Amino acid sequence: MSDNYCIGLDYGTNSVRAVIVNTANGDEIAESVWDYAHGEAGIILDARDPNLARQHPRDYLDGARAVIRDALSHTASVAGFEPAQVIGIGVDTTGSTPMPLAVDGAPLAFSAEYGENPAAMAWLWKDHTSAAEAEEITSGARKIRPQFLAKCGGIYSSEWFWSKLLKCKRSAQPVFDAAHTWVEIADWIPAQLCGVSDPARIKRGICAAGHKALFHTDWGGYPDEEFLTGLDPDLARVRRSLPDAAYTVDQQAGRLSPEWARETGLPAGIPVAVGAFDAHLGAVGSGIRPGVLVKILGTSTCDMMVVPRSQQLADIPGLCGIVPGSILPGHFGLEAGQSAVGDIFNWFVNYVQPGGAQKGSHEALTAAAEKLAPGESGLLGLDWHNGNRTVLVDVRLTGALLGLTLHSRPEEIYRALVESTAFGARVIMERFEEYDQRVTEIVNCGGISVKNPMVMQIYADVMNRPLKIARSRQTPAVGAAMAGAVVAGTAAGGHRDFDAAIEAMTGTLDTEFMPIARNARVYDRLYALYRRIHDAFGVLDSQSALSDVMKELIAIRDETRAT
Repeated sequence: MSDNYCIGLDYGTNSVRAVIVNTANGDEIAESVWDYAHGEAGIILDARDPNLARQHPRDYLDGARAVIRDALSHTASVAGFEPAQVIGIGVDTTGSTPMPLAVDGAPLAFSAEYGENPAAMAWLWKDHTSAAEAEEITSGARKIRPQFLAKCGGIYSSEWFWSKLLKCKRSAQPVFDAAHTWVEIADWIPAQLCGVSDPARIKRGICAAGHKALFHTDWGGYPDEEFLTGLDPDLARVRRSLPDAAYTVDQQAGRLSPEWARETGLPAGIPVAVGAFDAHLGAVGSGIRPGVLVKILGTSTCDMMVVPRSQQLADIPGLCGIVPGSILPGHFGLEAGQSAVGDIFNWFVNYVQPGGAQKGSHEALTAAAEKLAPGESGLLGLDWHNGNRTVLVDVRLTGALLGLTLHSRPEEIYRALVESTAFGARVIMERFEEYDQRVTEIVNCGGISVKNPMVMQIYADVMNRPLKIARSRQTPAVGAAMAGAVVAGTAAGGHRDFDAAIEAMTGTLDTEFMPIARNARVYDRLYALYRRIHDAFGVLDSQSALSDVMKELIAIRDETRAT
């Protein structure tokens, strides 16, 4: 029997990637990447507002054509491969990245009137222009719909759906008025592949709806019109354009249209899975299961866990959502994360540029920093350069570095920045465990996990847990391909469910980072200081006294250097 394959489309912040994956064993036989054509590295920016980040939807369609064709062209070395062996497609995207649609289903950015207007484009996940609107939504829900907040960690975020819509209404009302509805790109792209243009026929995924748009079956779907009217009556109009159902990723968004089959060379009619976010399908591609914390380490991070729906689950404050079916069908999906990790390291290298292009590269700084012992620099940082996503959920928090002296060197600062992100990761792990979600295994994926062993060893030491690395370097795309294999089903050569797909298509590398006991002891002391400054600056009305923190950092530094 010939092998069968699925394609995973992974829409990231700067580019789209296609990976062709063998459904029997997870082998990745071809891939292709296409950088978005619009904006700066694919992002529409505004020099007047550093919080603005948009994308042009044309890039999503042009990118799909480019990477599917190119990936197929790279299969010549695979004996006997034919495009007819591709049995399904899955799609993951960033999120929340909502976009306004006209009544005919076309993005407003495709129109002559709004084609150059950033408000008519996709509002990228990292757009933070709606901080005030997010606070207003949080305040309104606390007064009359506290159950909404209980399922999204207690605070609504400026990165999410309704805050972005409300900001559009207030800052670009003509665009808002012209929109018939809004849709997450995680839902729109699969619909486009299936030839679905009618907004009413677009299947909305529970991943985006549940984690970012306050959708929950407990209250009948999206927030009710009364609540939304209290924020702005026009939000109720948008609510009327949204369905009352949302779908898990084991459901079909539709089947590949004849037009897209002609443009890509794939068979018409193959199933396309309902879309989901990159982090969620990255967790699937990493082999997530109950008790496993999957960390997607990149420019930012997402931390994912699943809990069987048969188990009792408390509401956990500070999380980005507790949503039935959002990661794996039949499970609660729990999402947390850090708004910046790799972005912080890139900021230091690319903006501060310590030591110039050679001495200040990631490679040079890592080589120097890994020679330092924990605590040796006397530095302690806060990893809030892009706000705090979990557990404080506050985009108005900023980064900090304590302990600087006239002798502080670039590699010491670089290591302190890495350590600060590891401390933030430990806060998230401890929040899960505070609410009875015991972490029995940690699996990491994303570029940092395979490119920088120093970072991974620091994380292992700070968290005091063994760290595994997912086998694939493209876990979101592989997870998307796995969704394609599940919607294709066993009759077509796919899988009956995600348990079977995970068993067949995922694994971890032999490399495992074990915590070093003496390092962990020092990091416990530093972490205690981190939690104090974390709470002092991040928790409203905190009474934490900090007068001894700098002196304690010096004491740890001196003890470390003496050994």
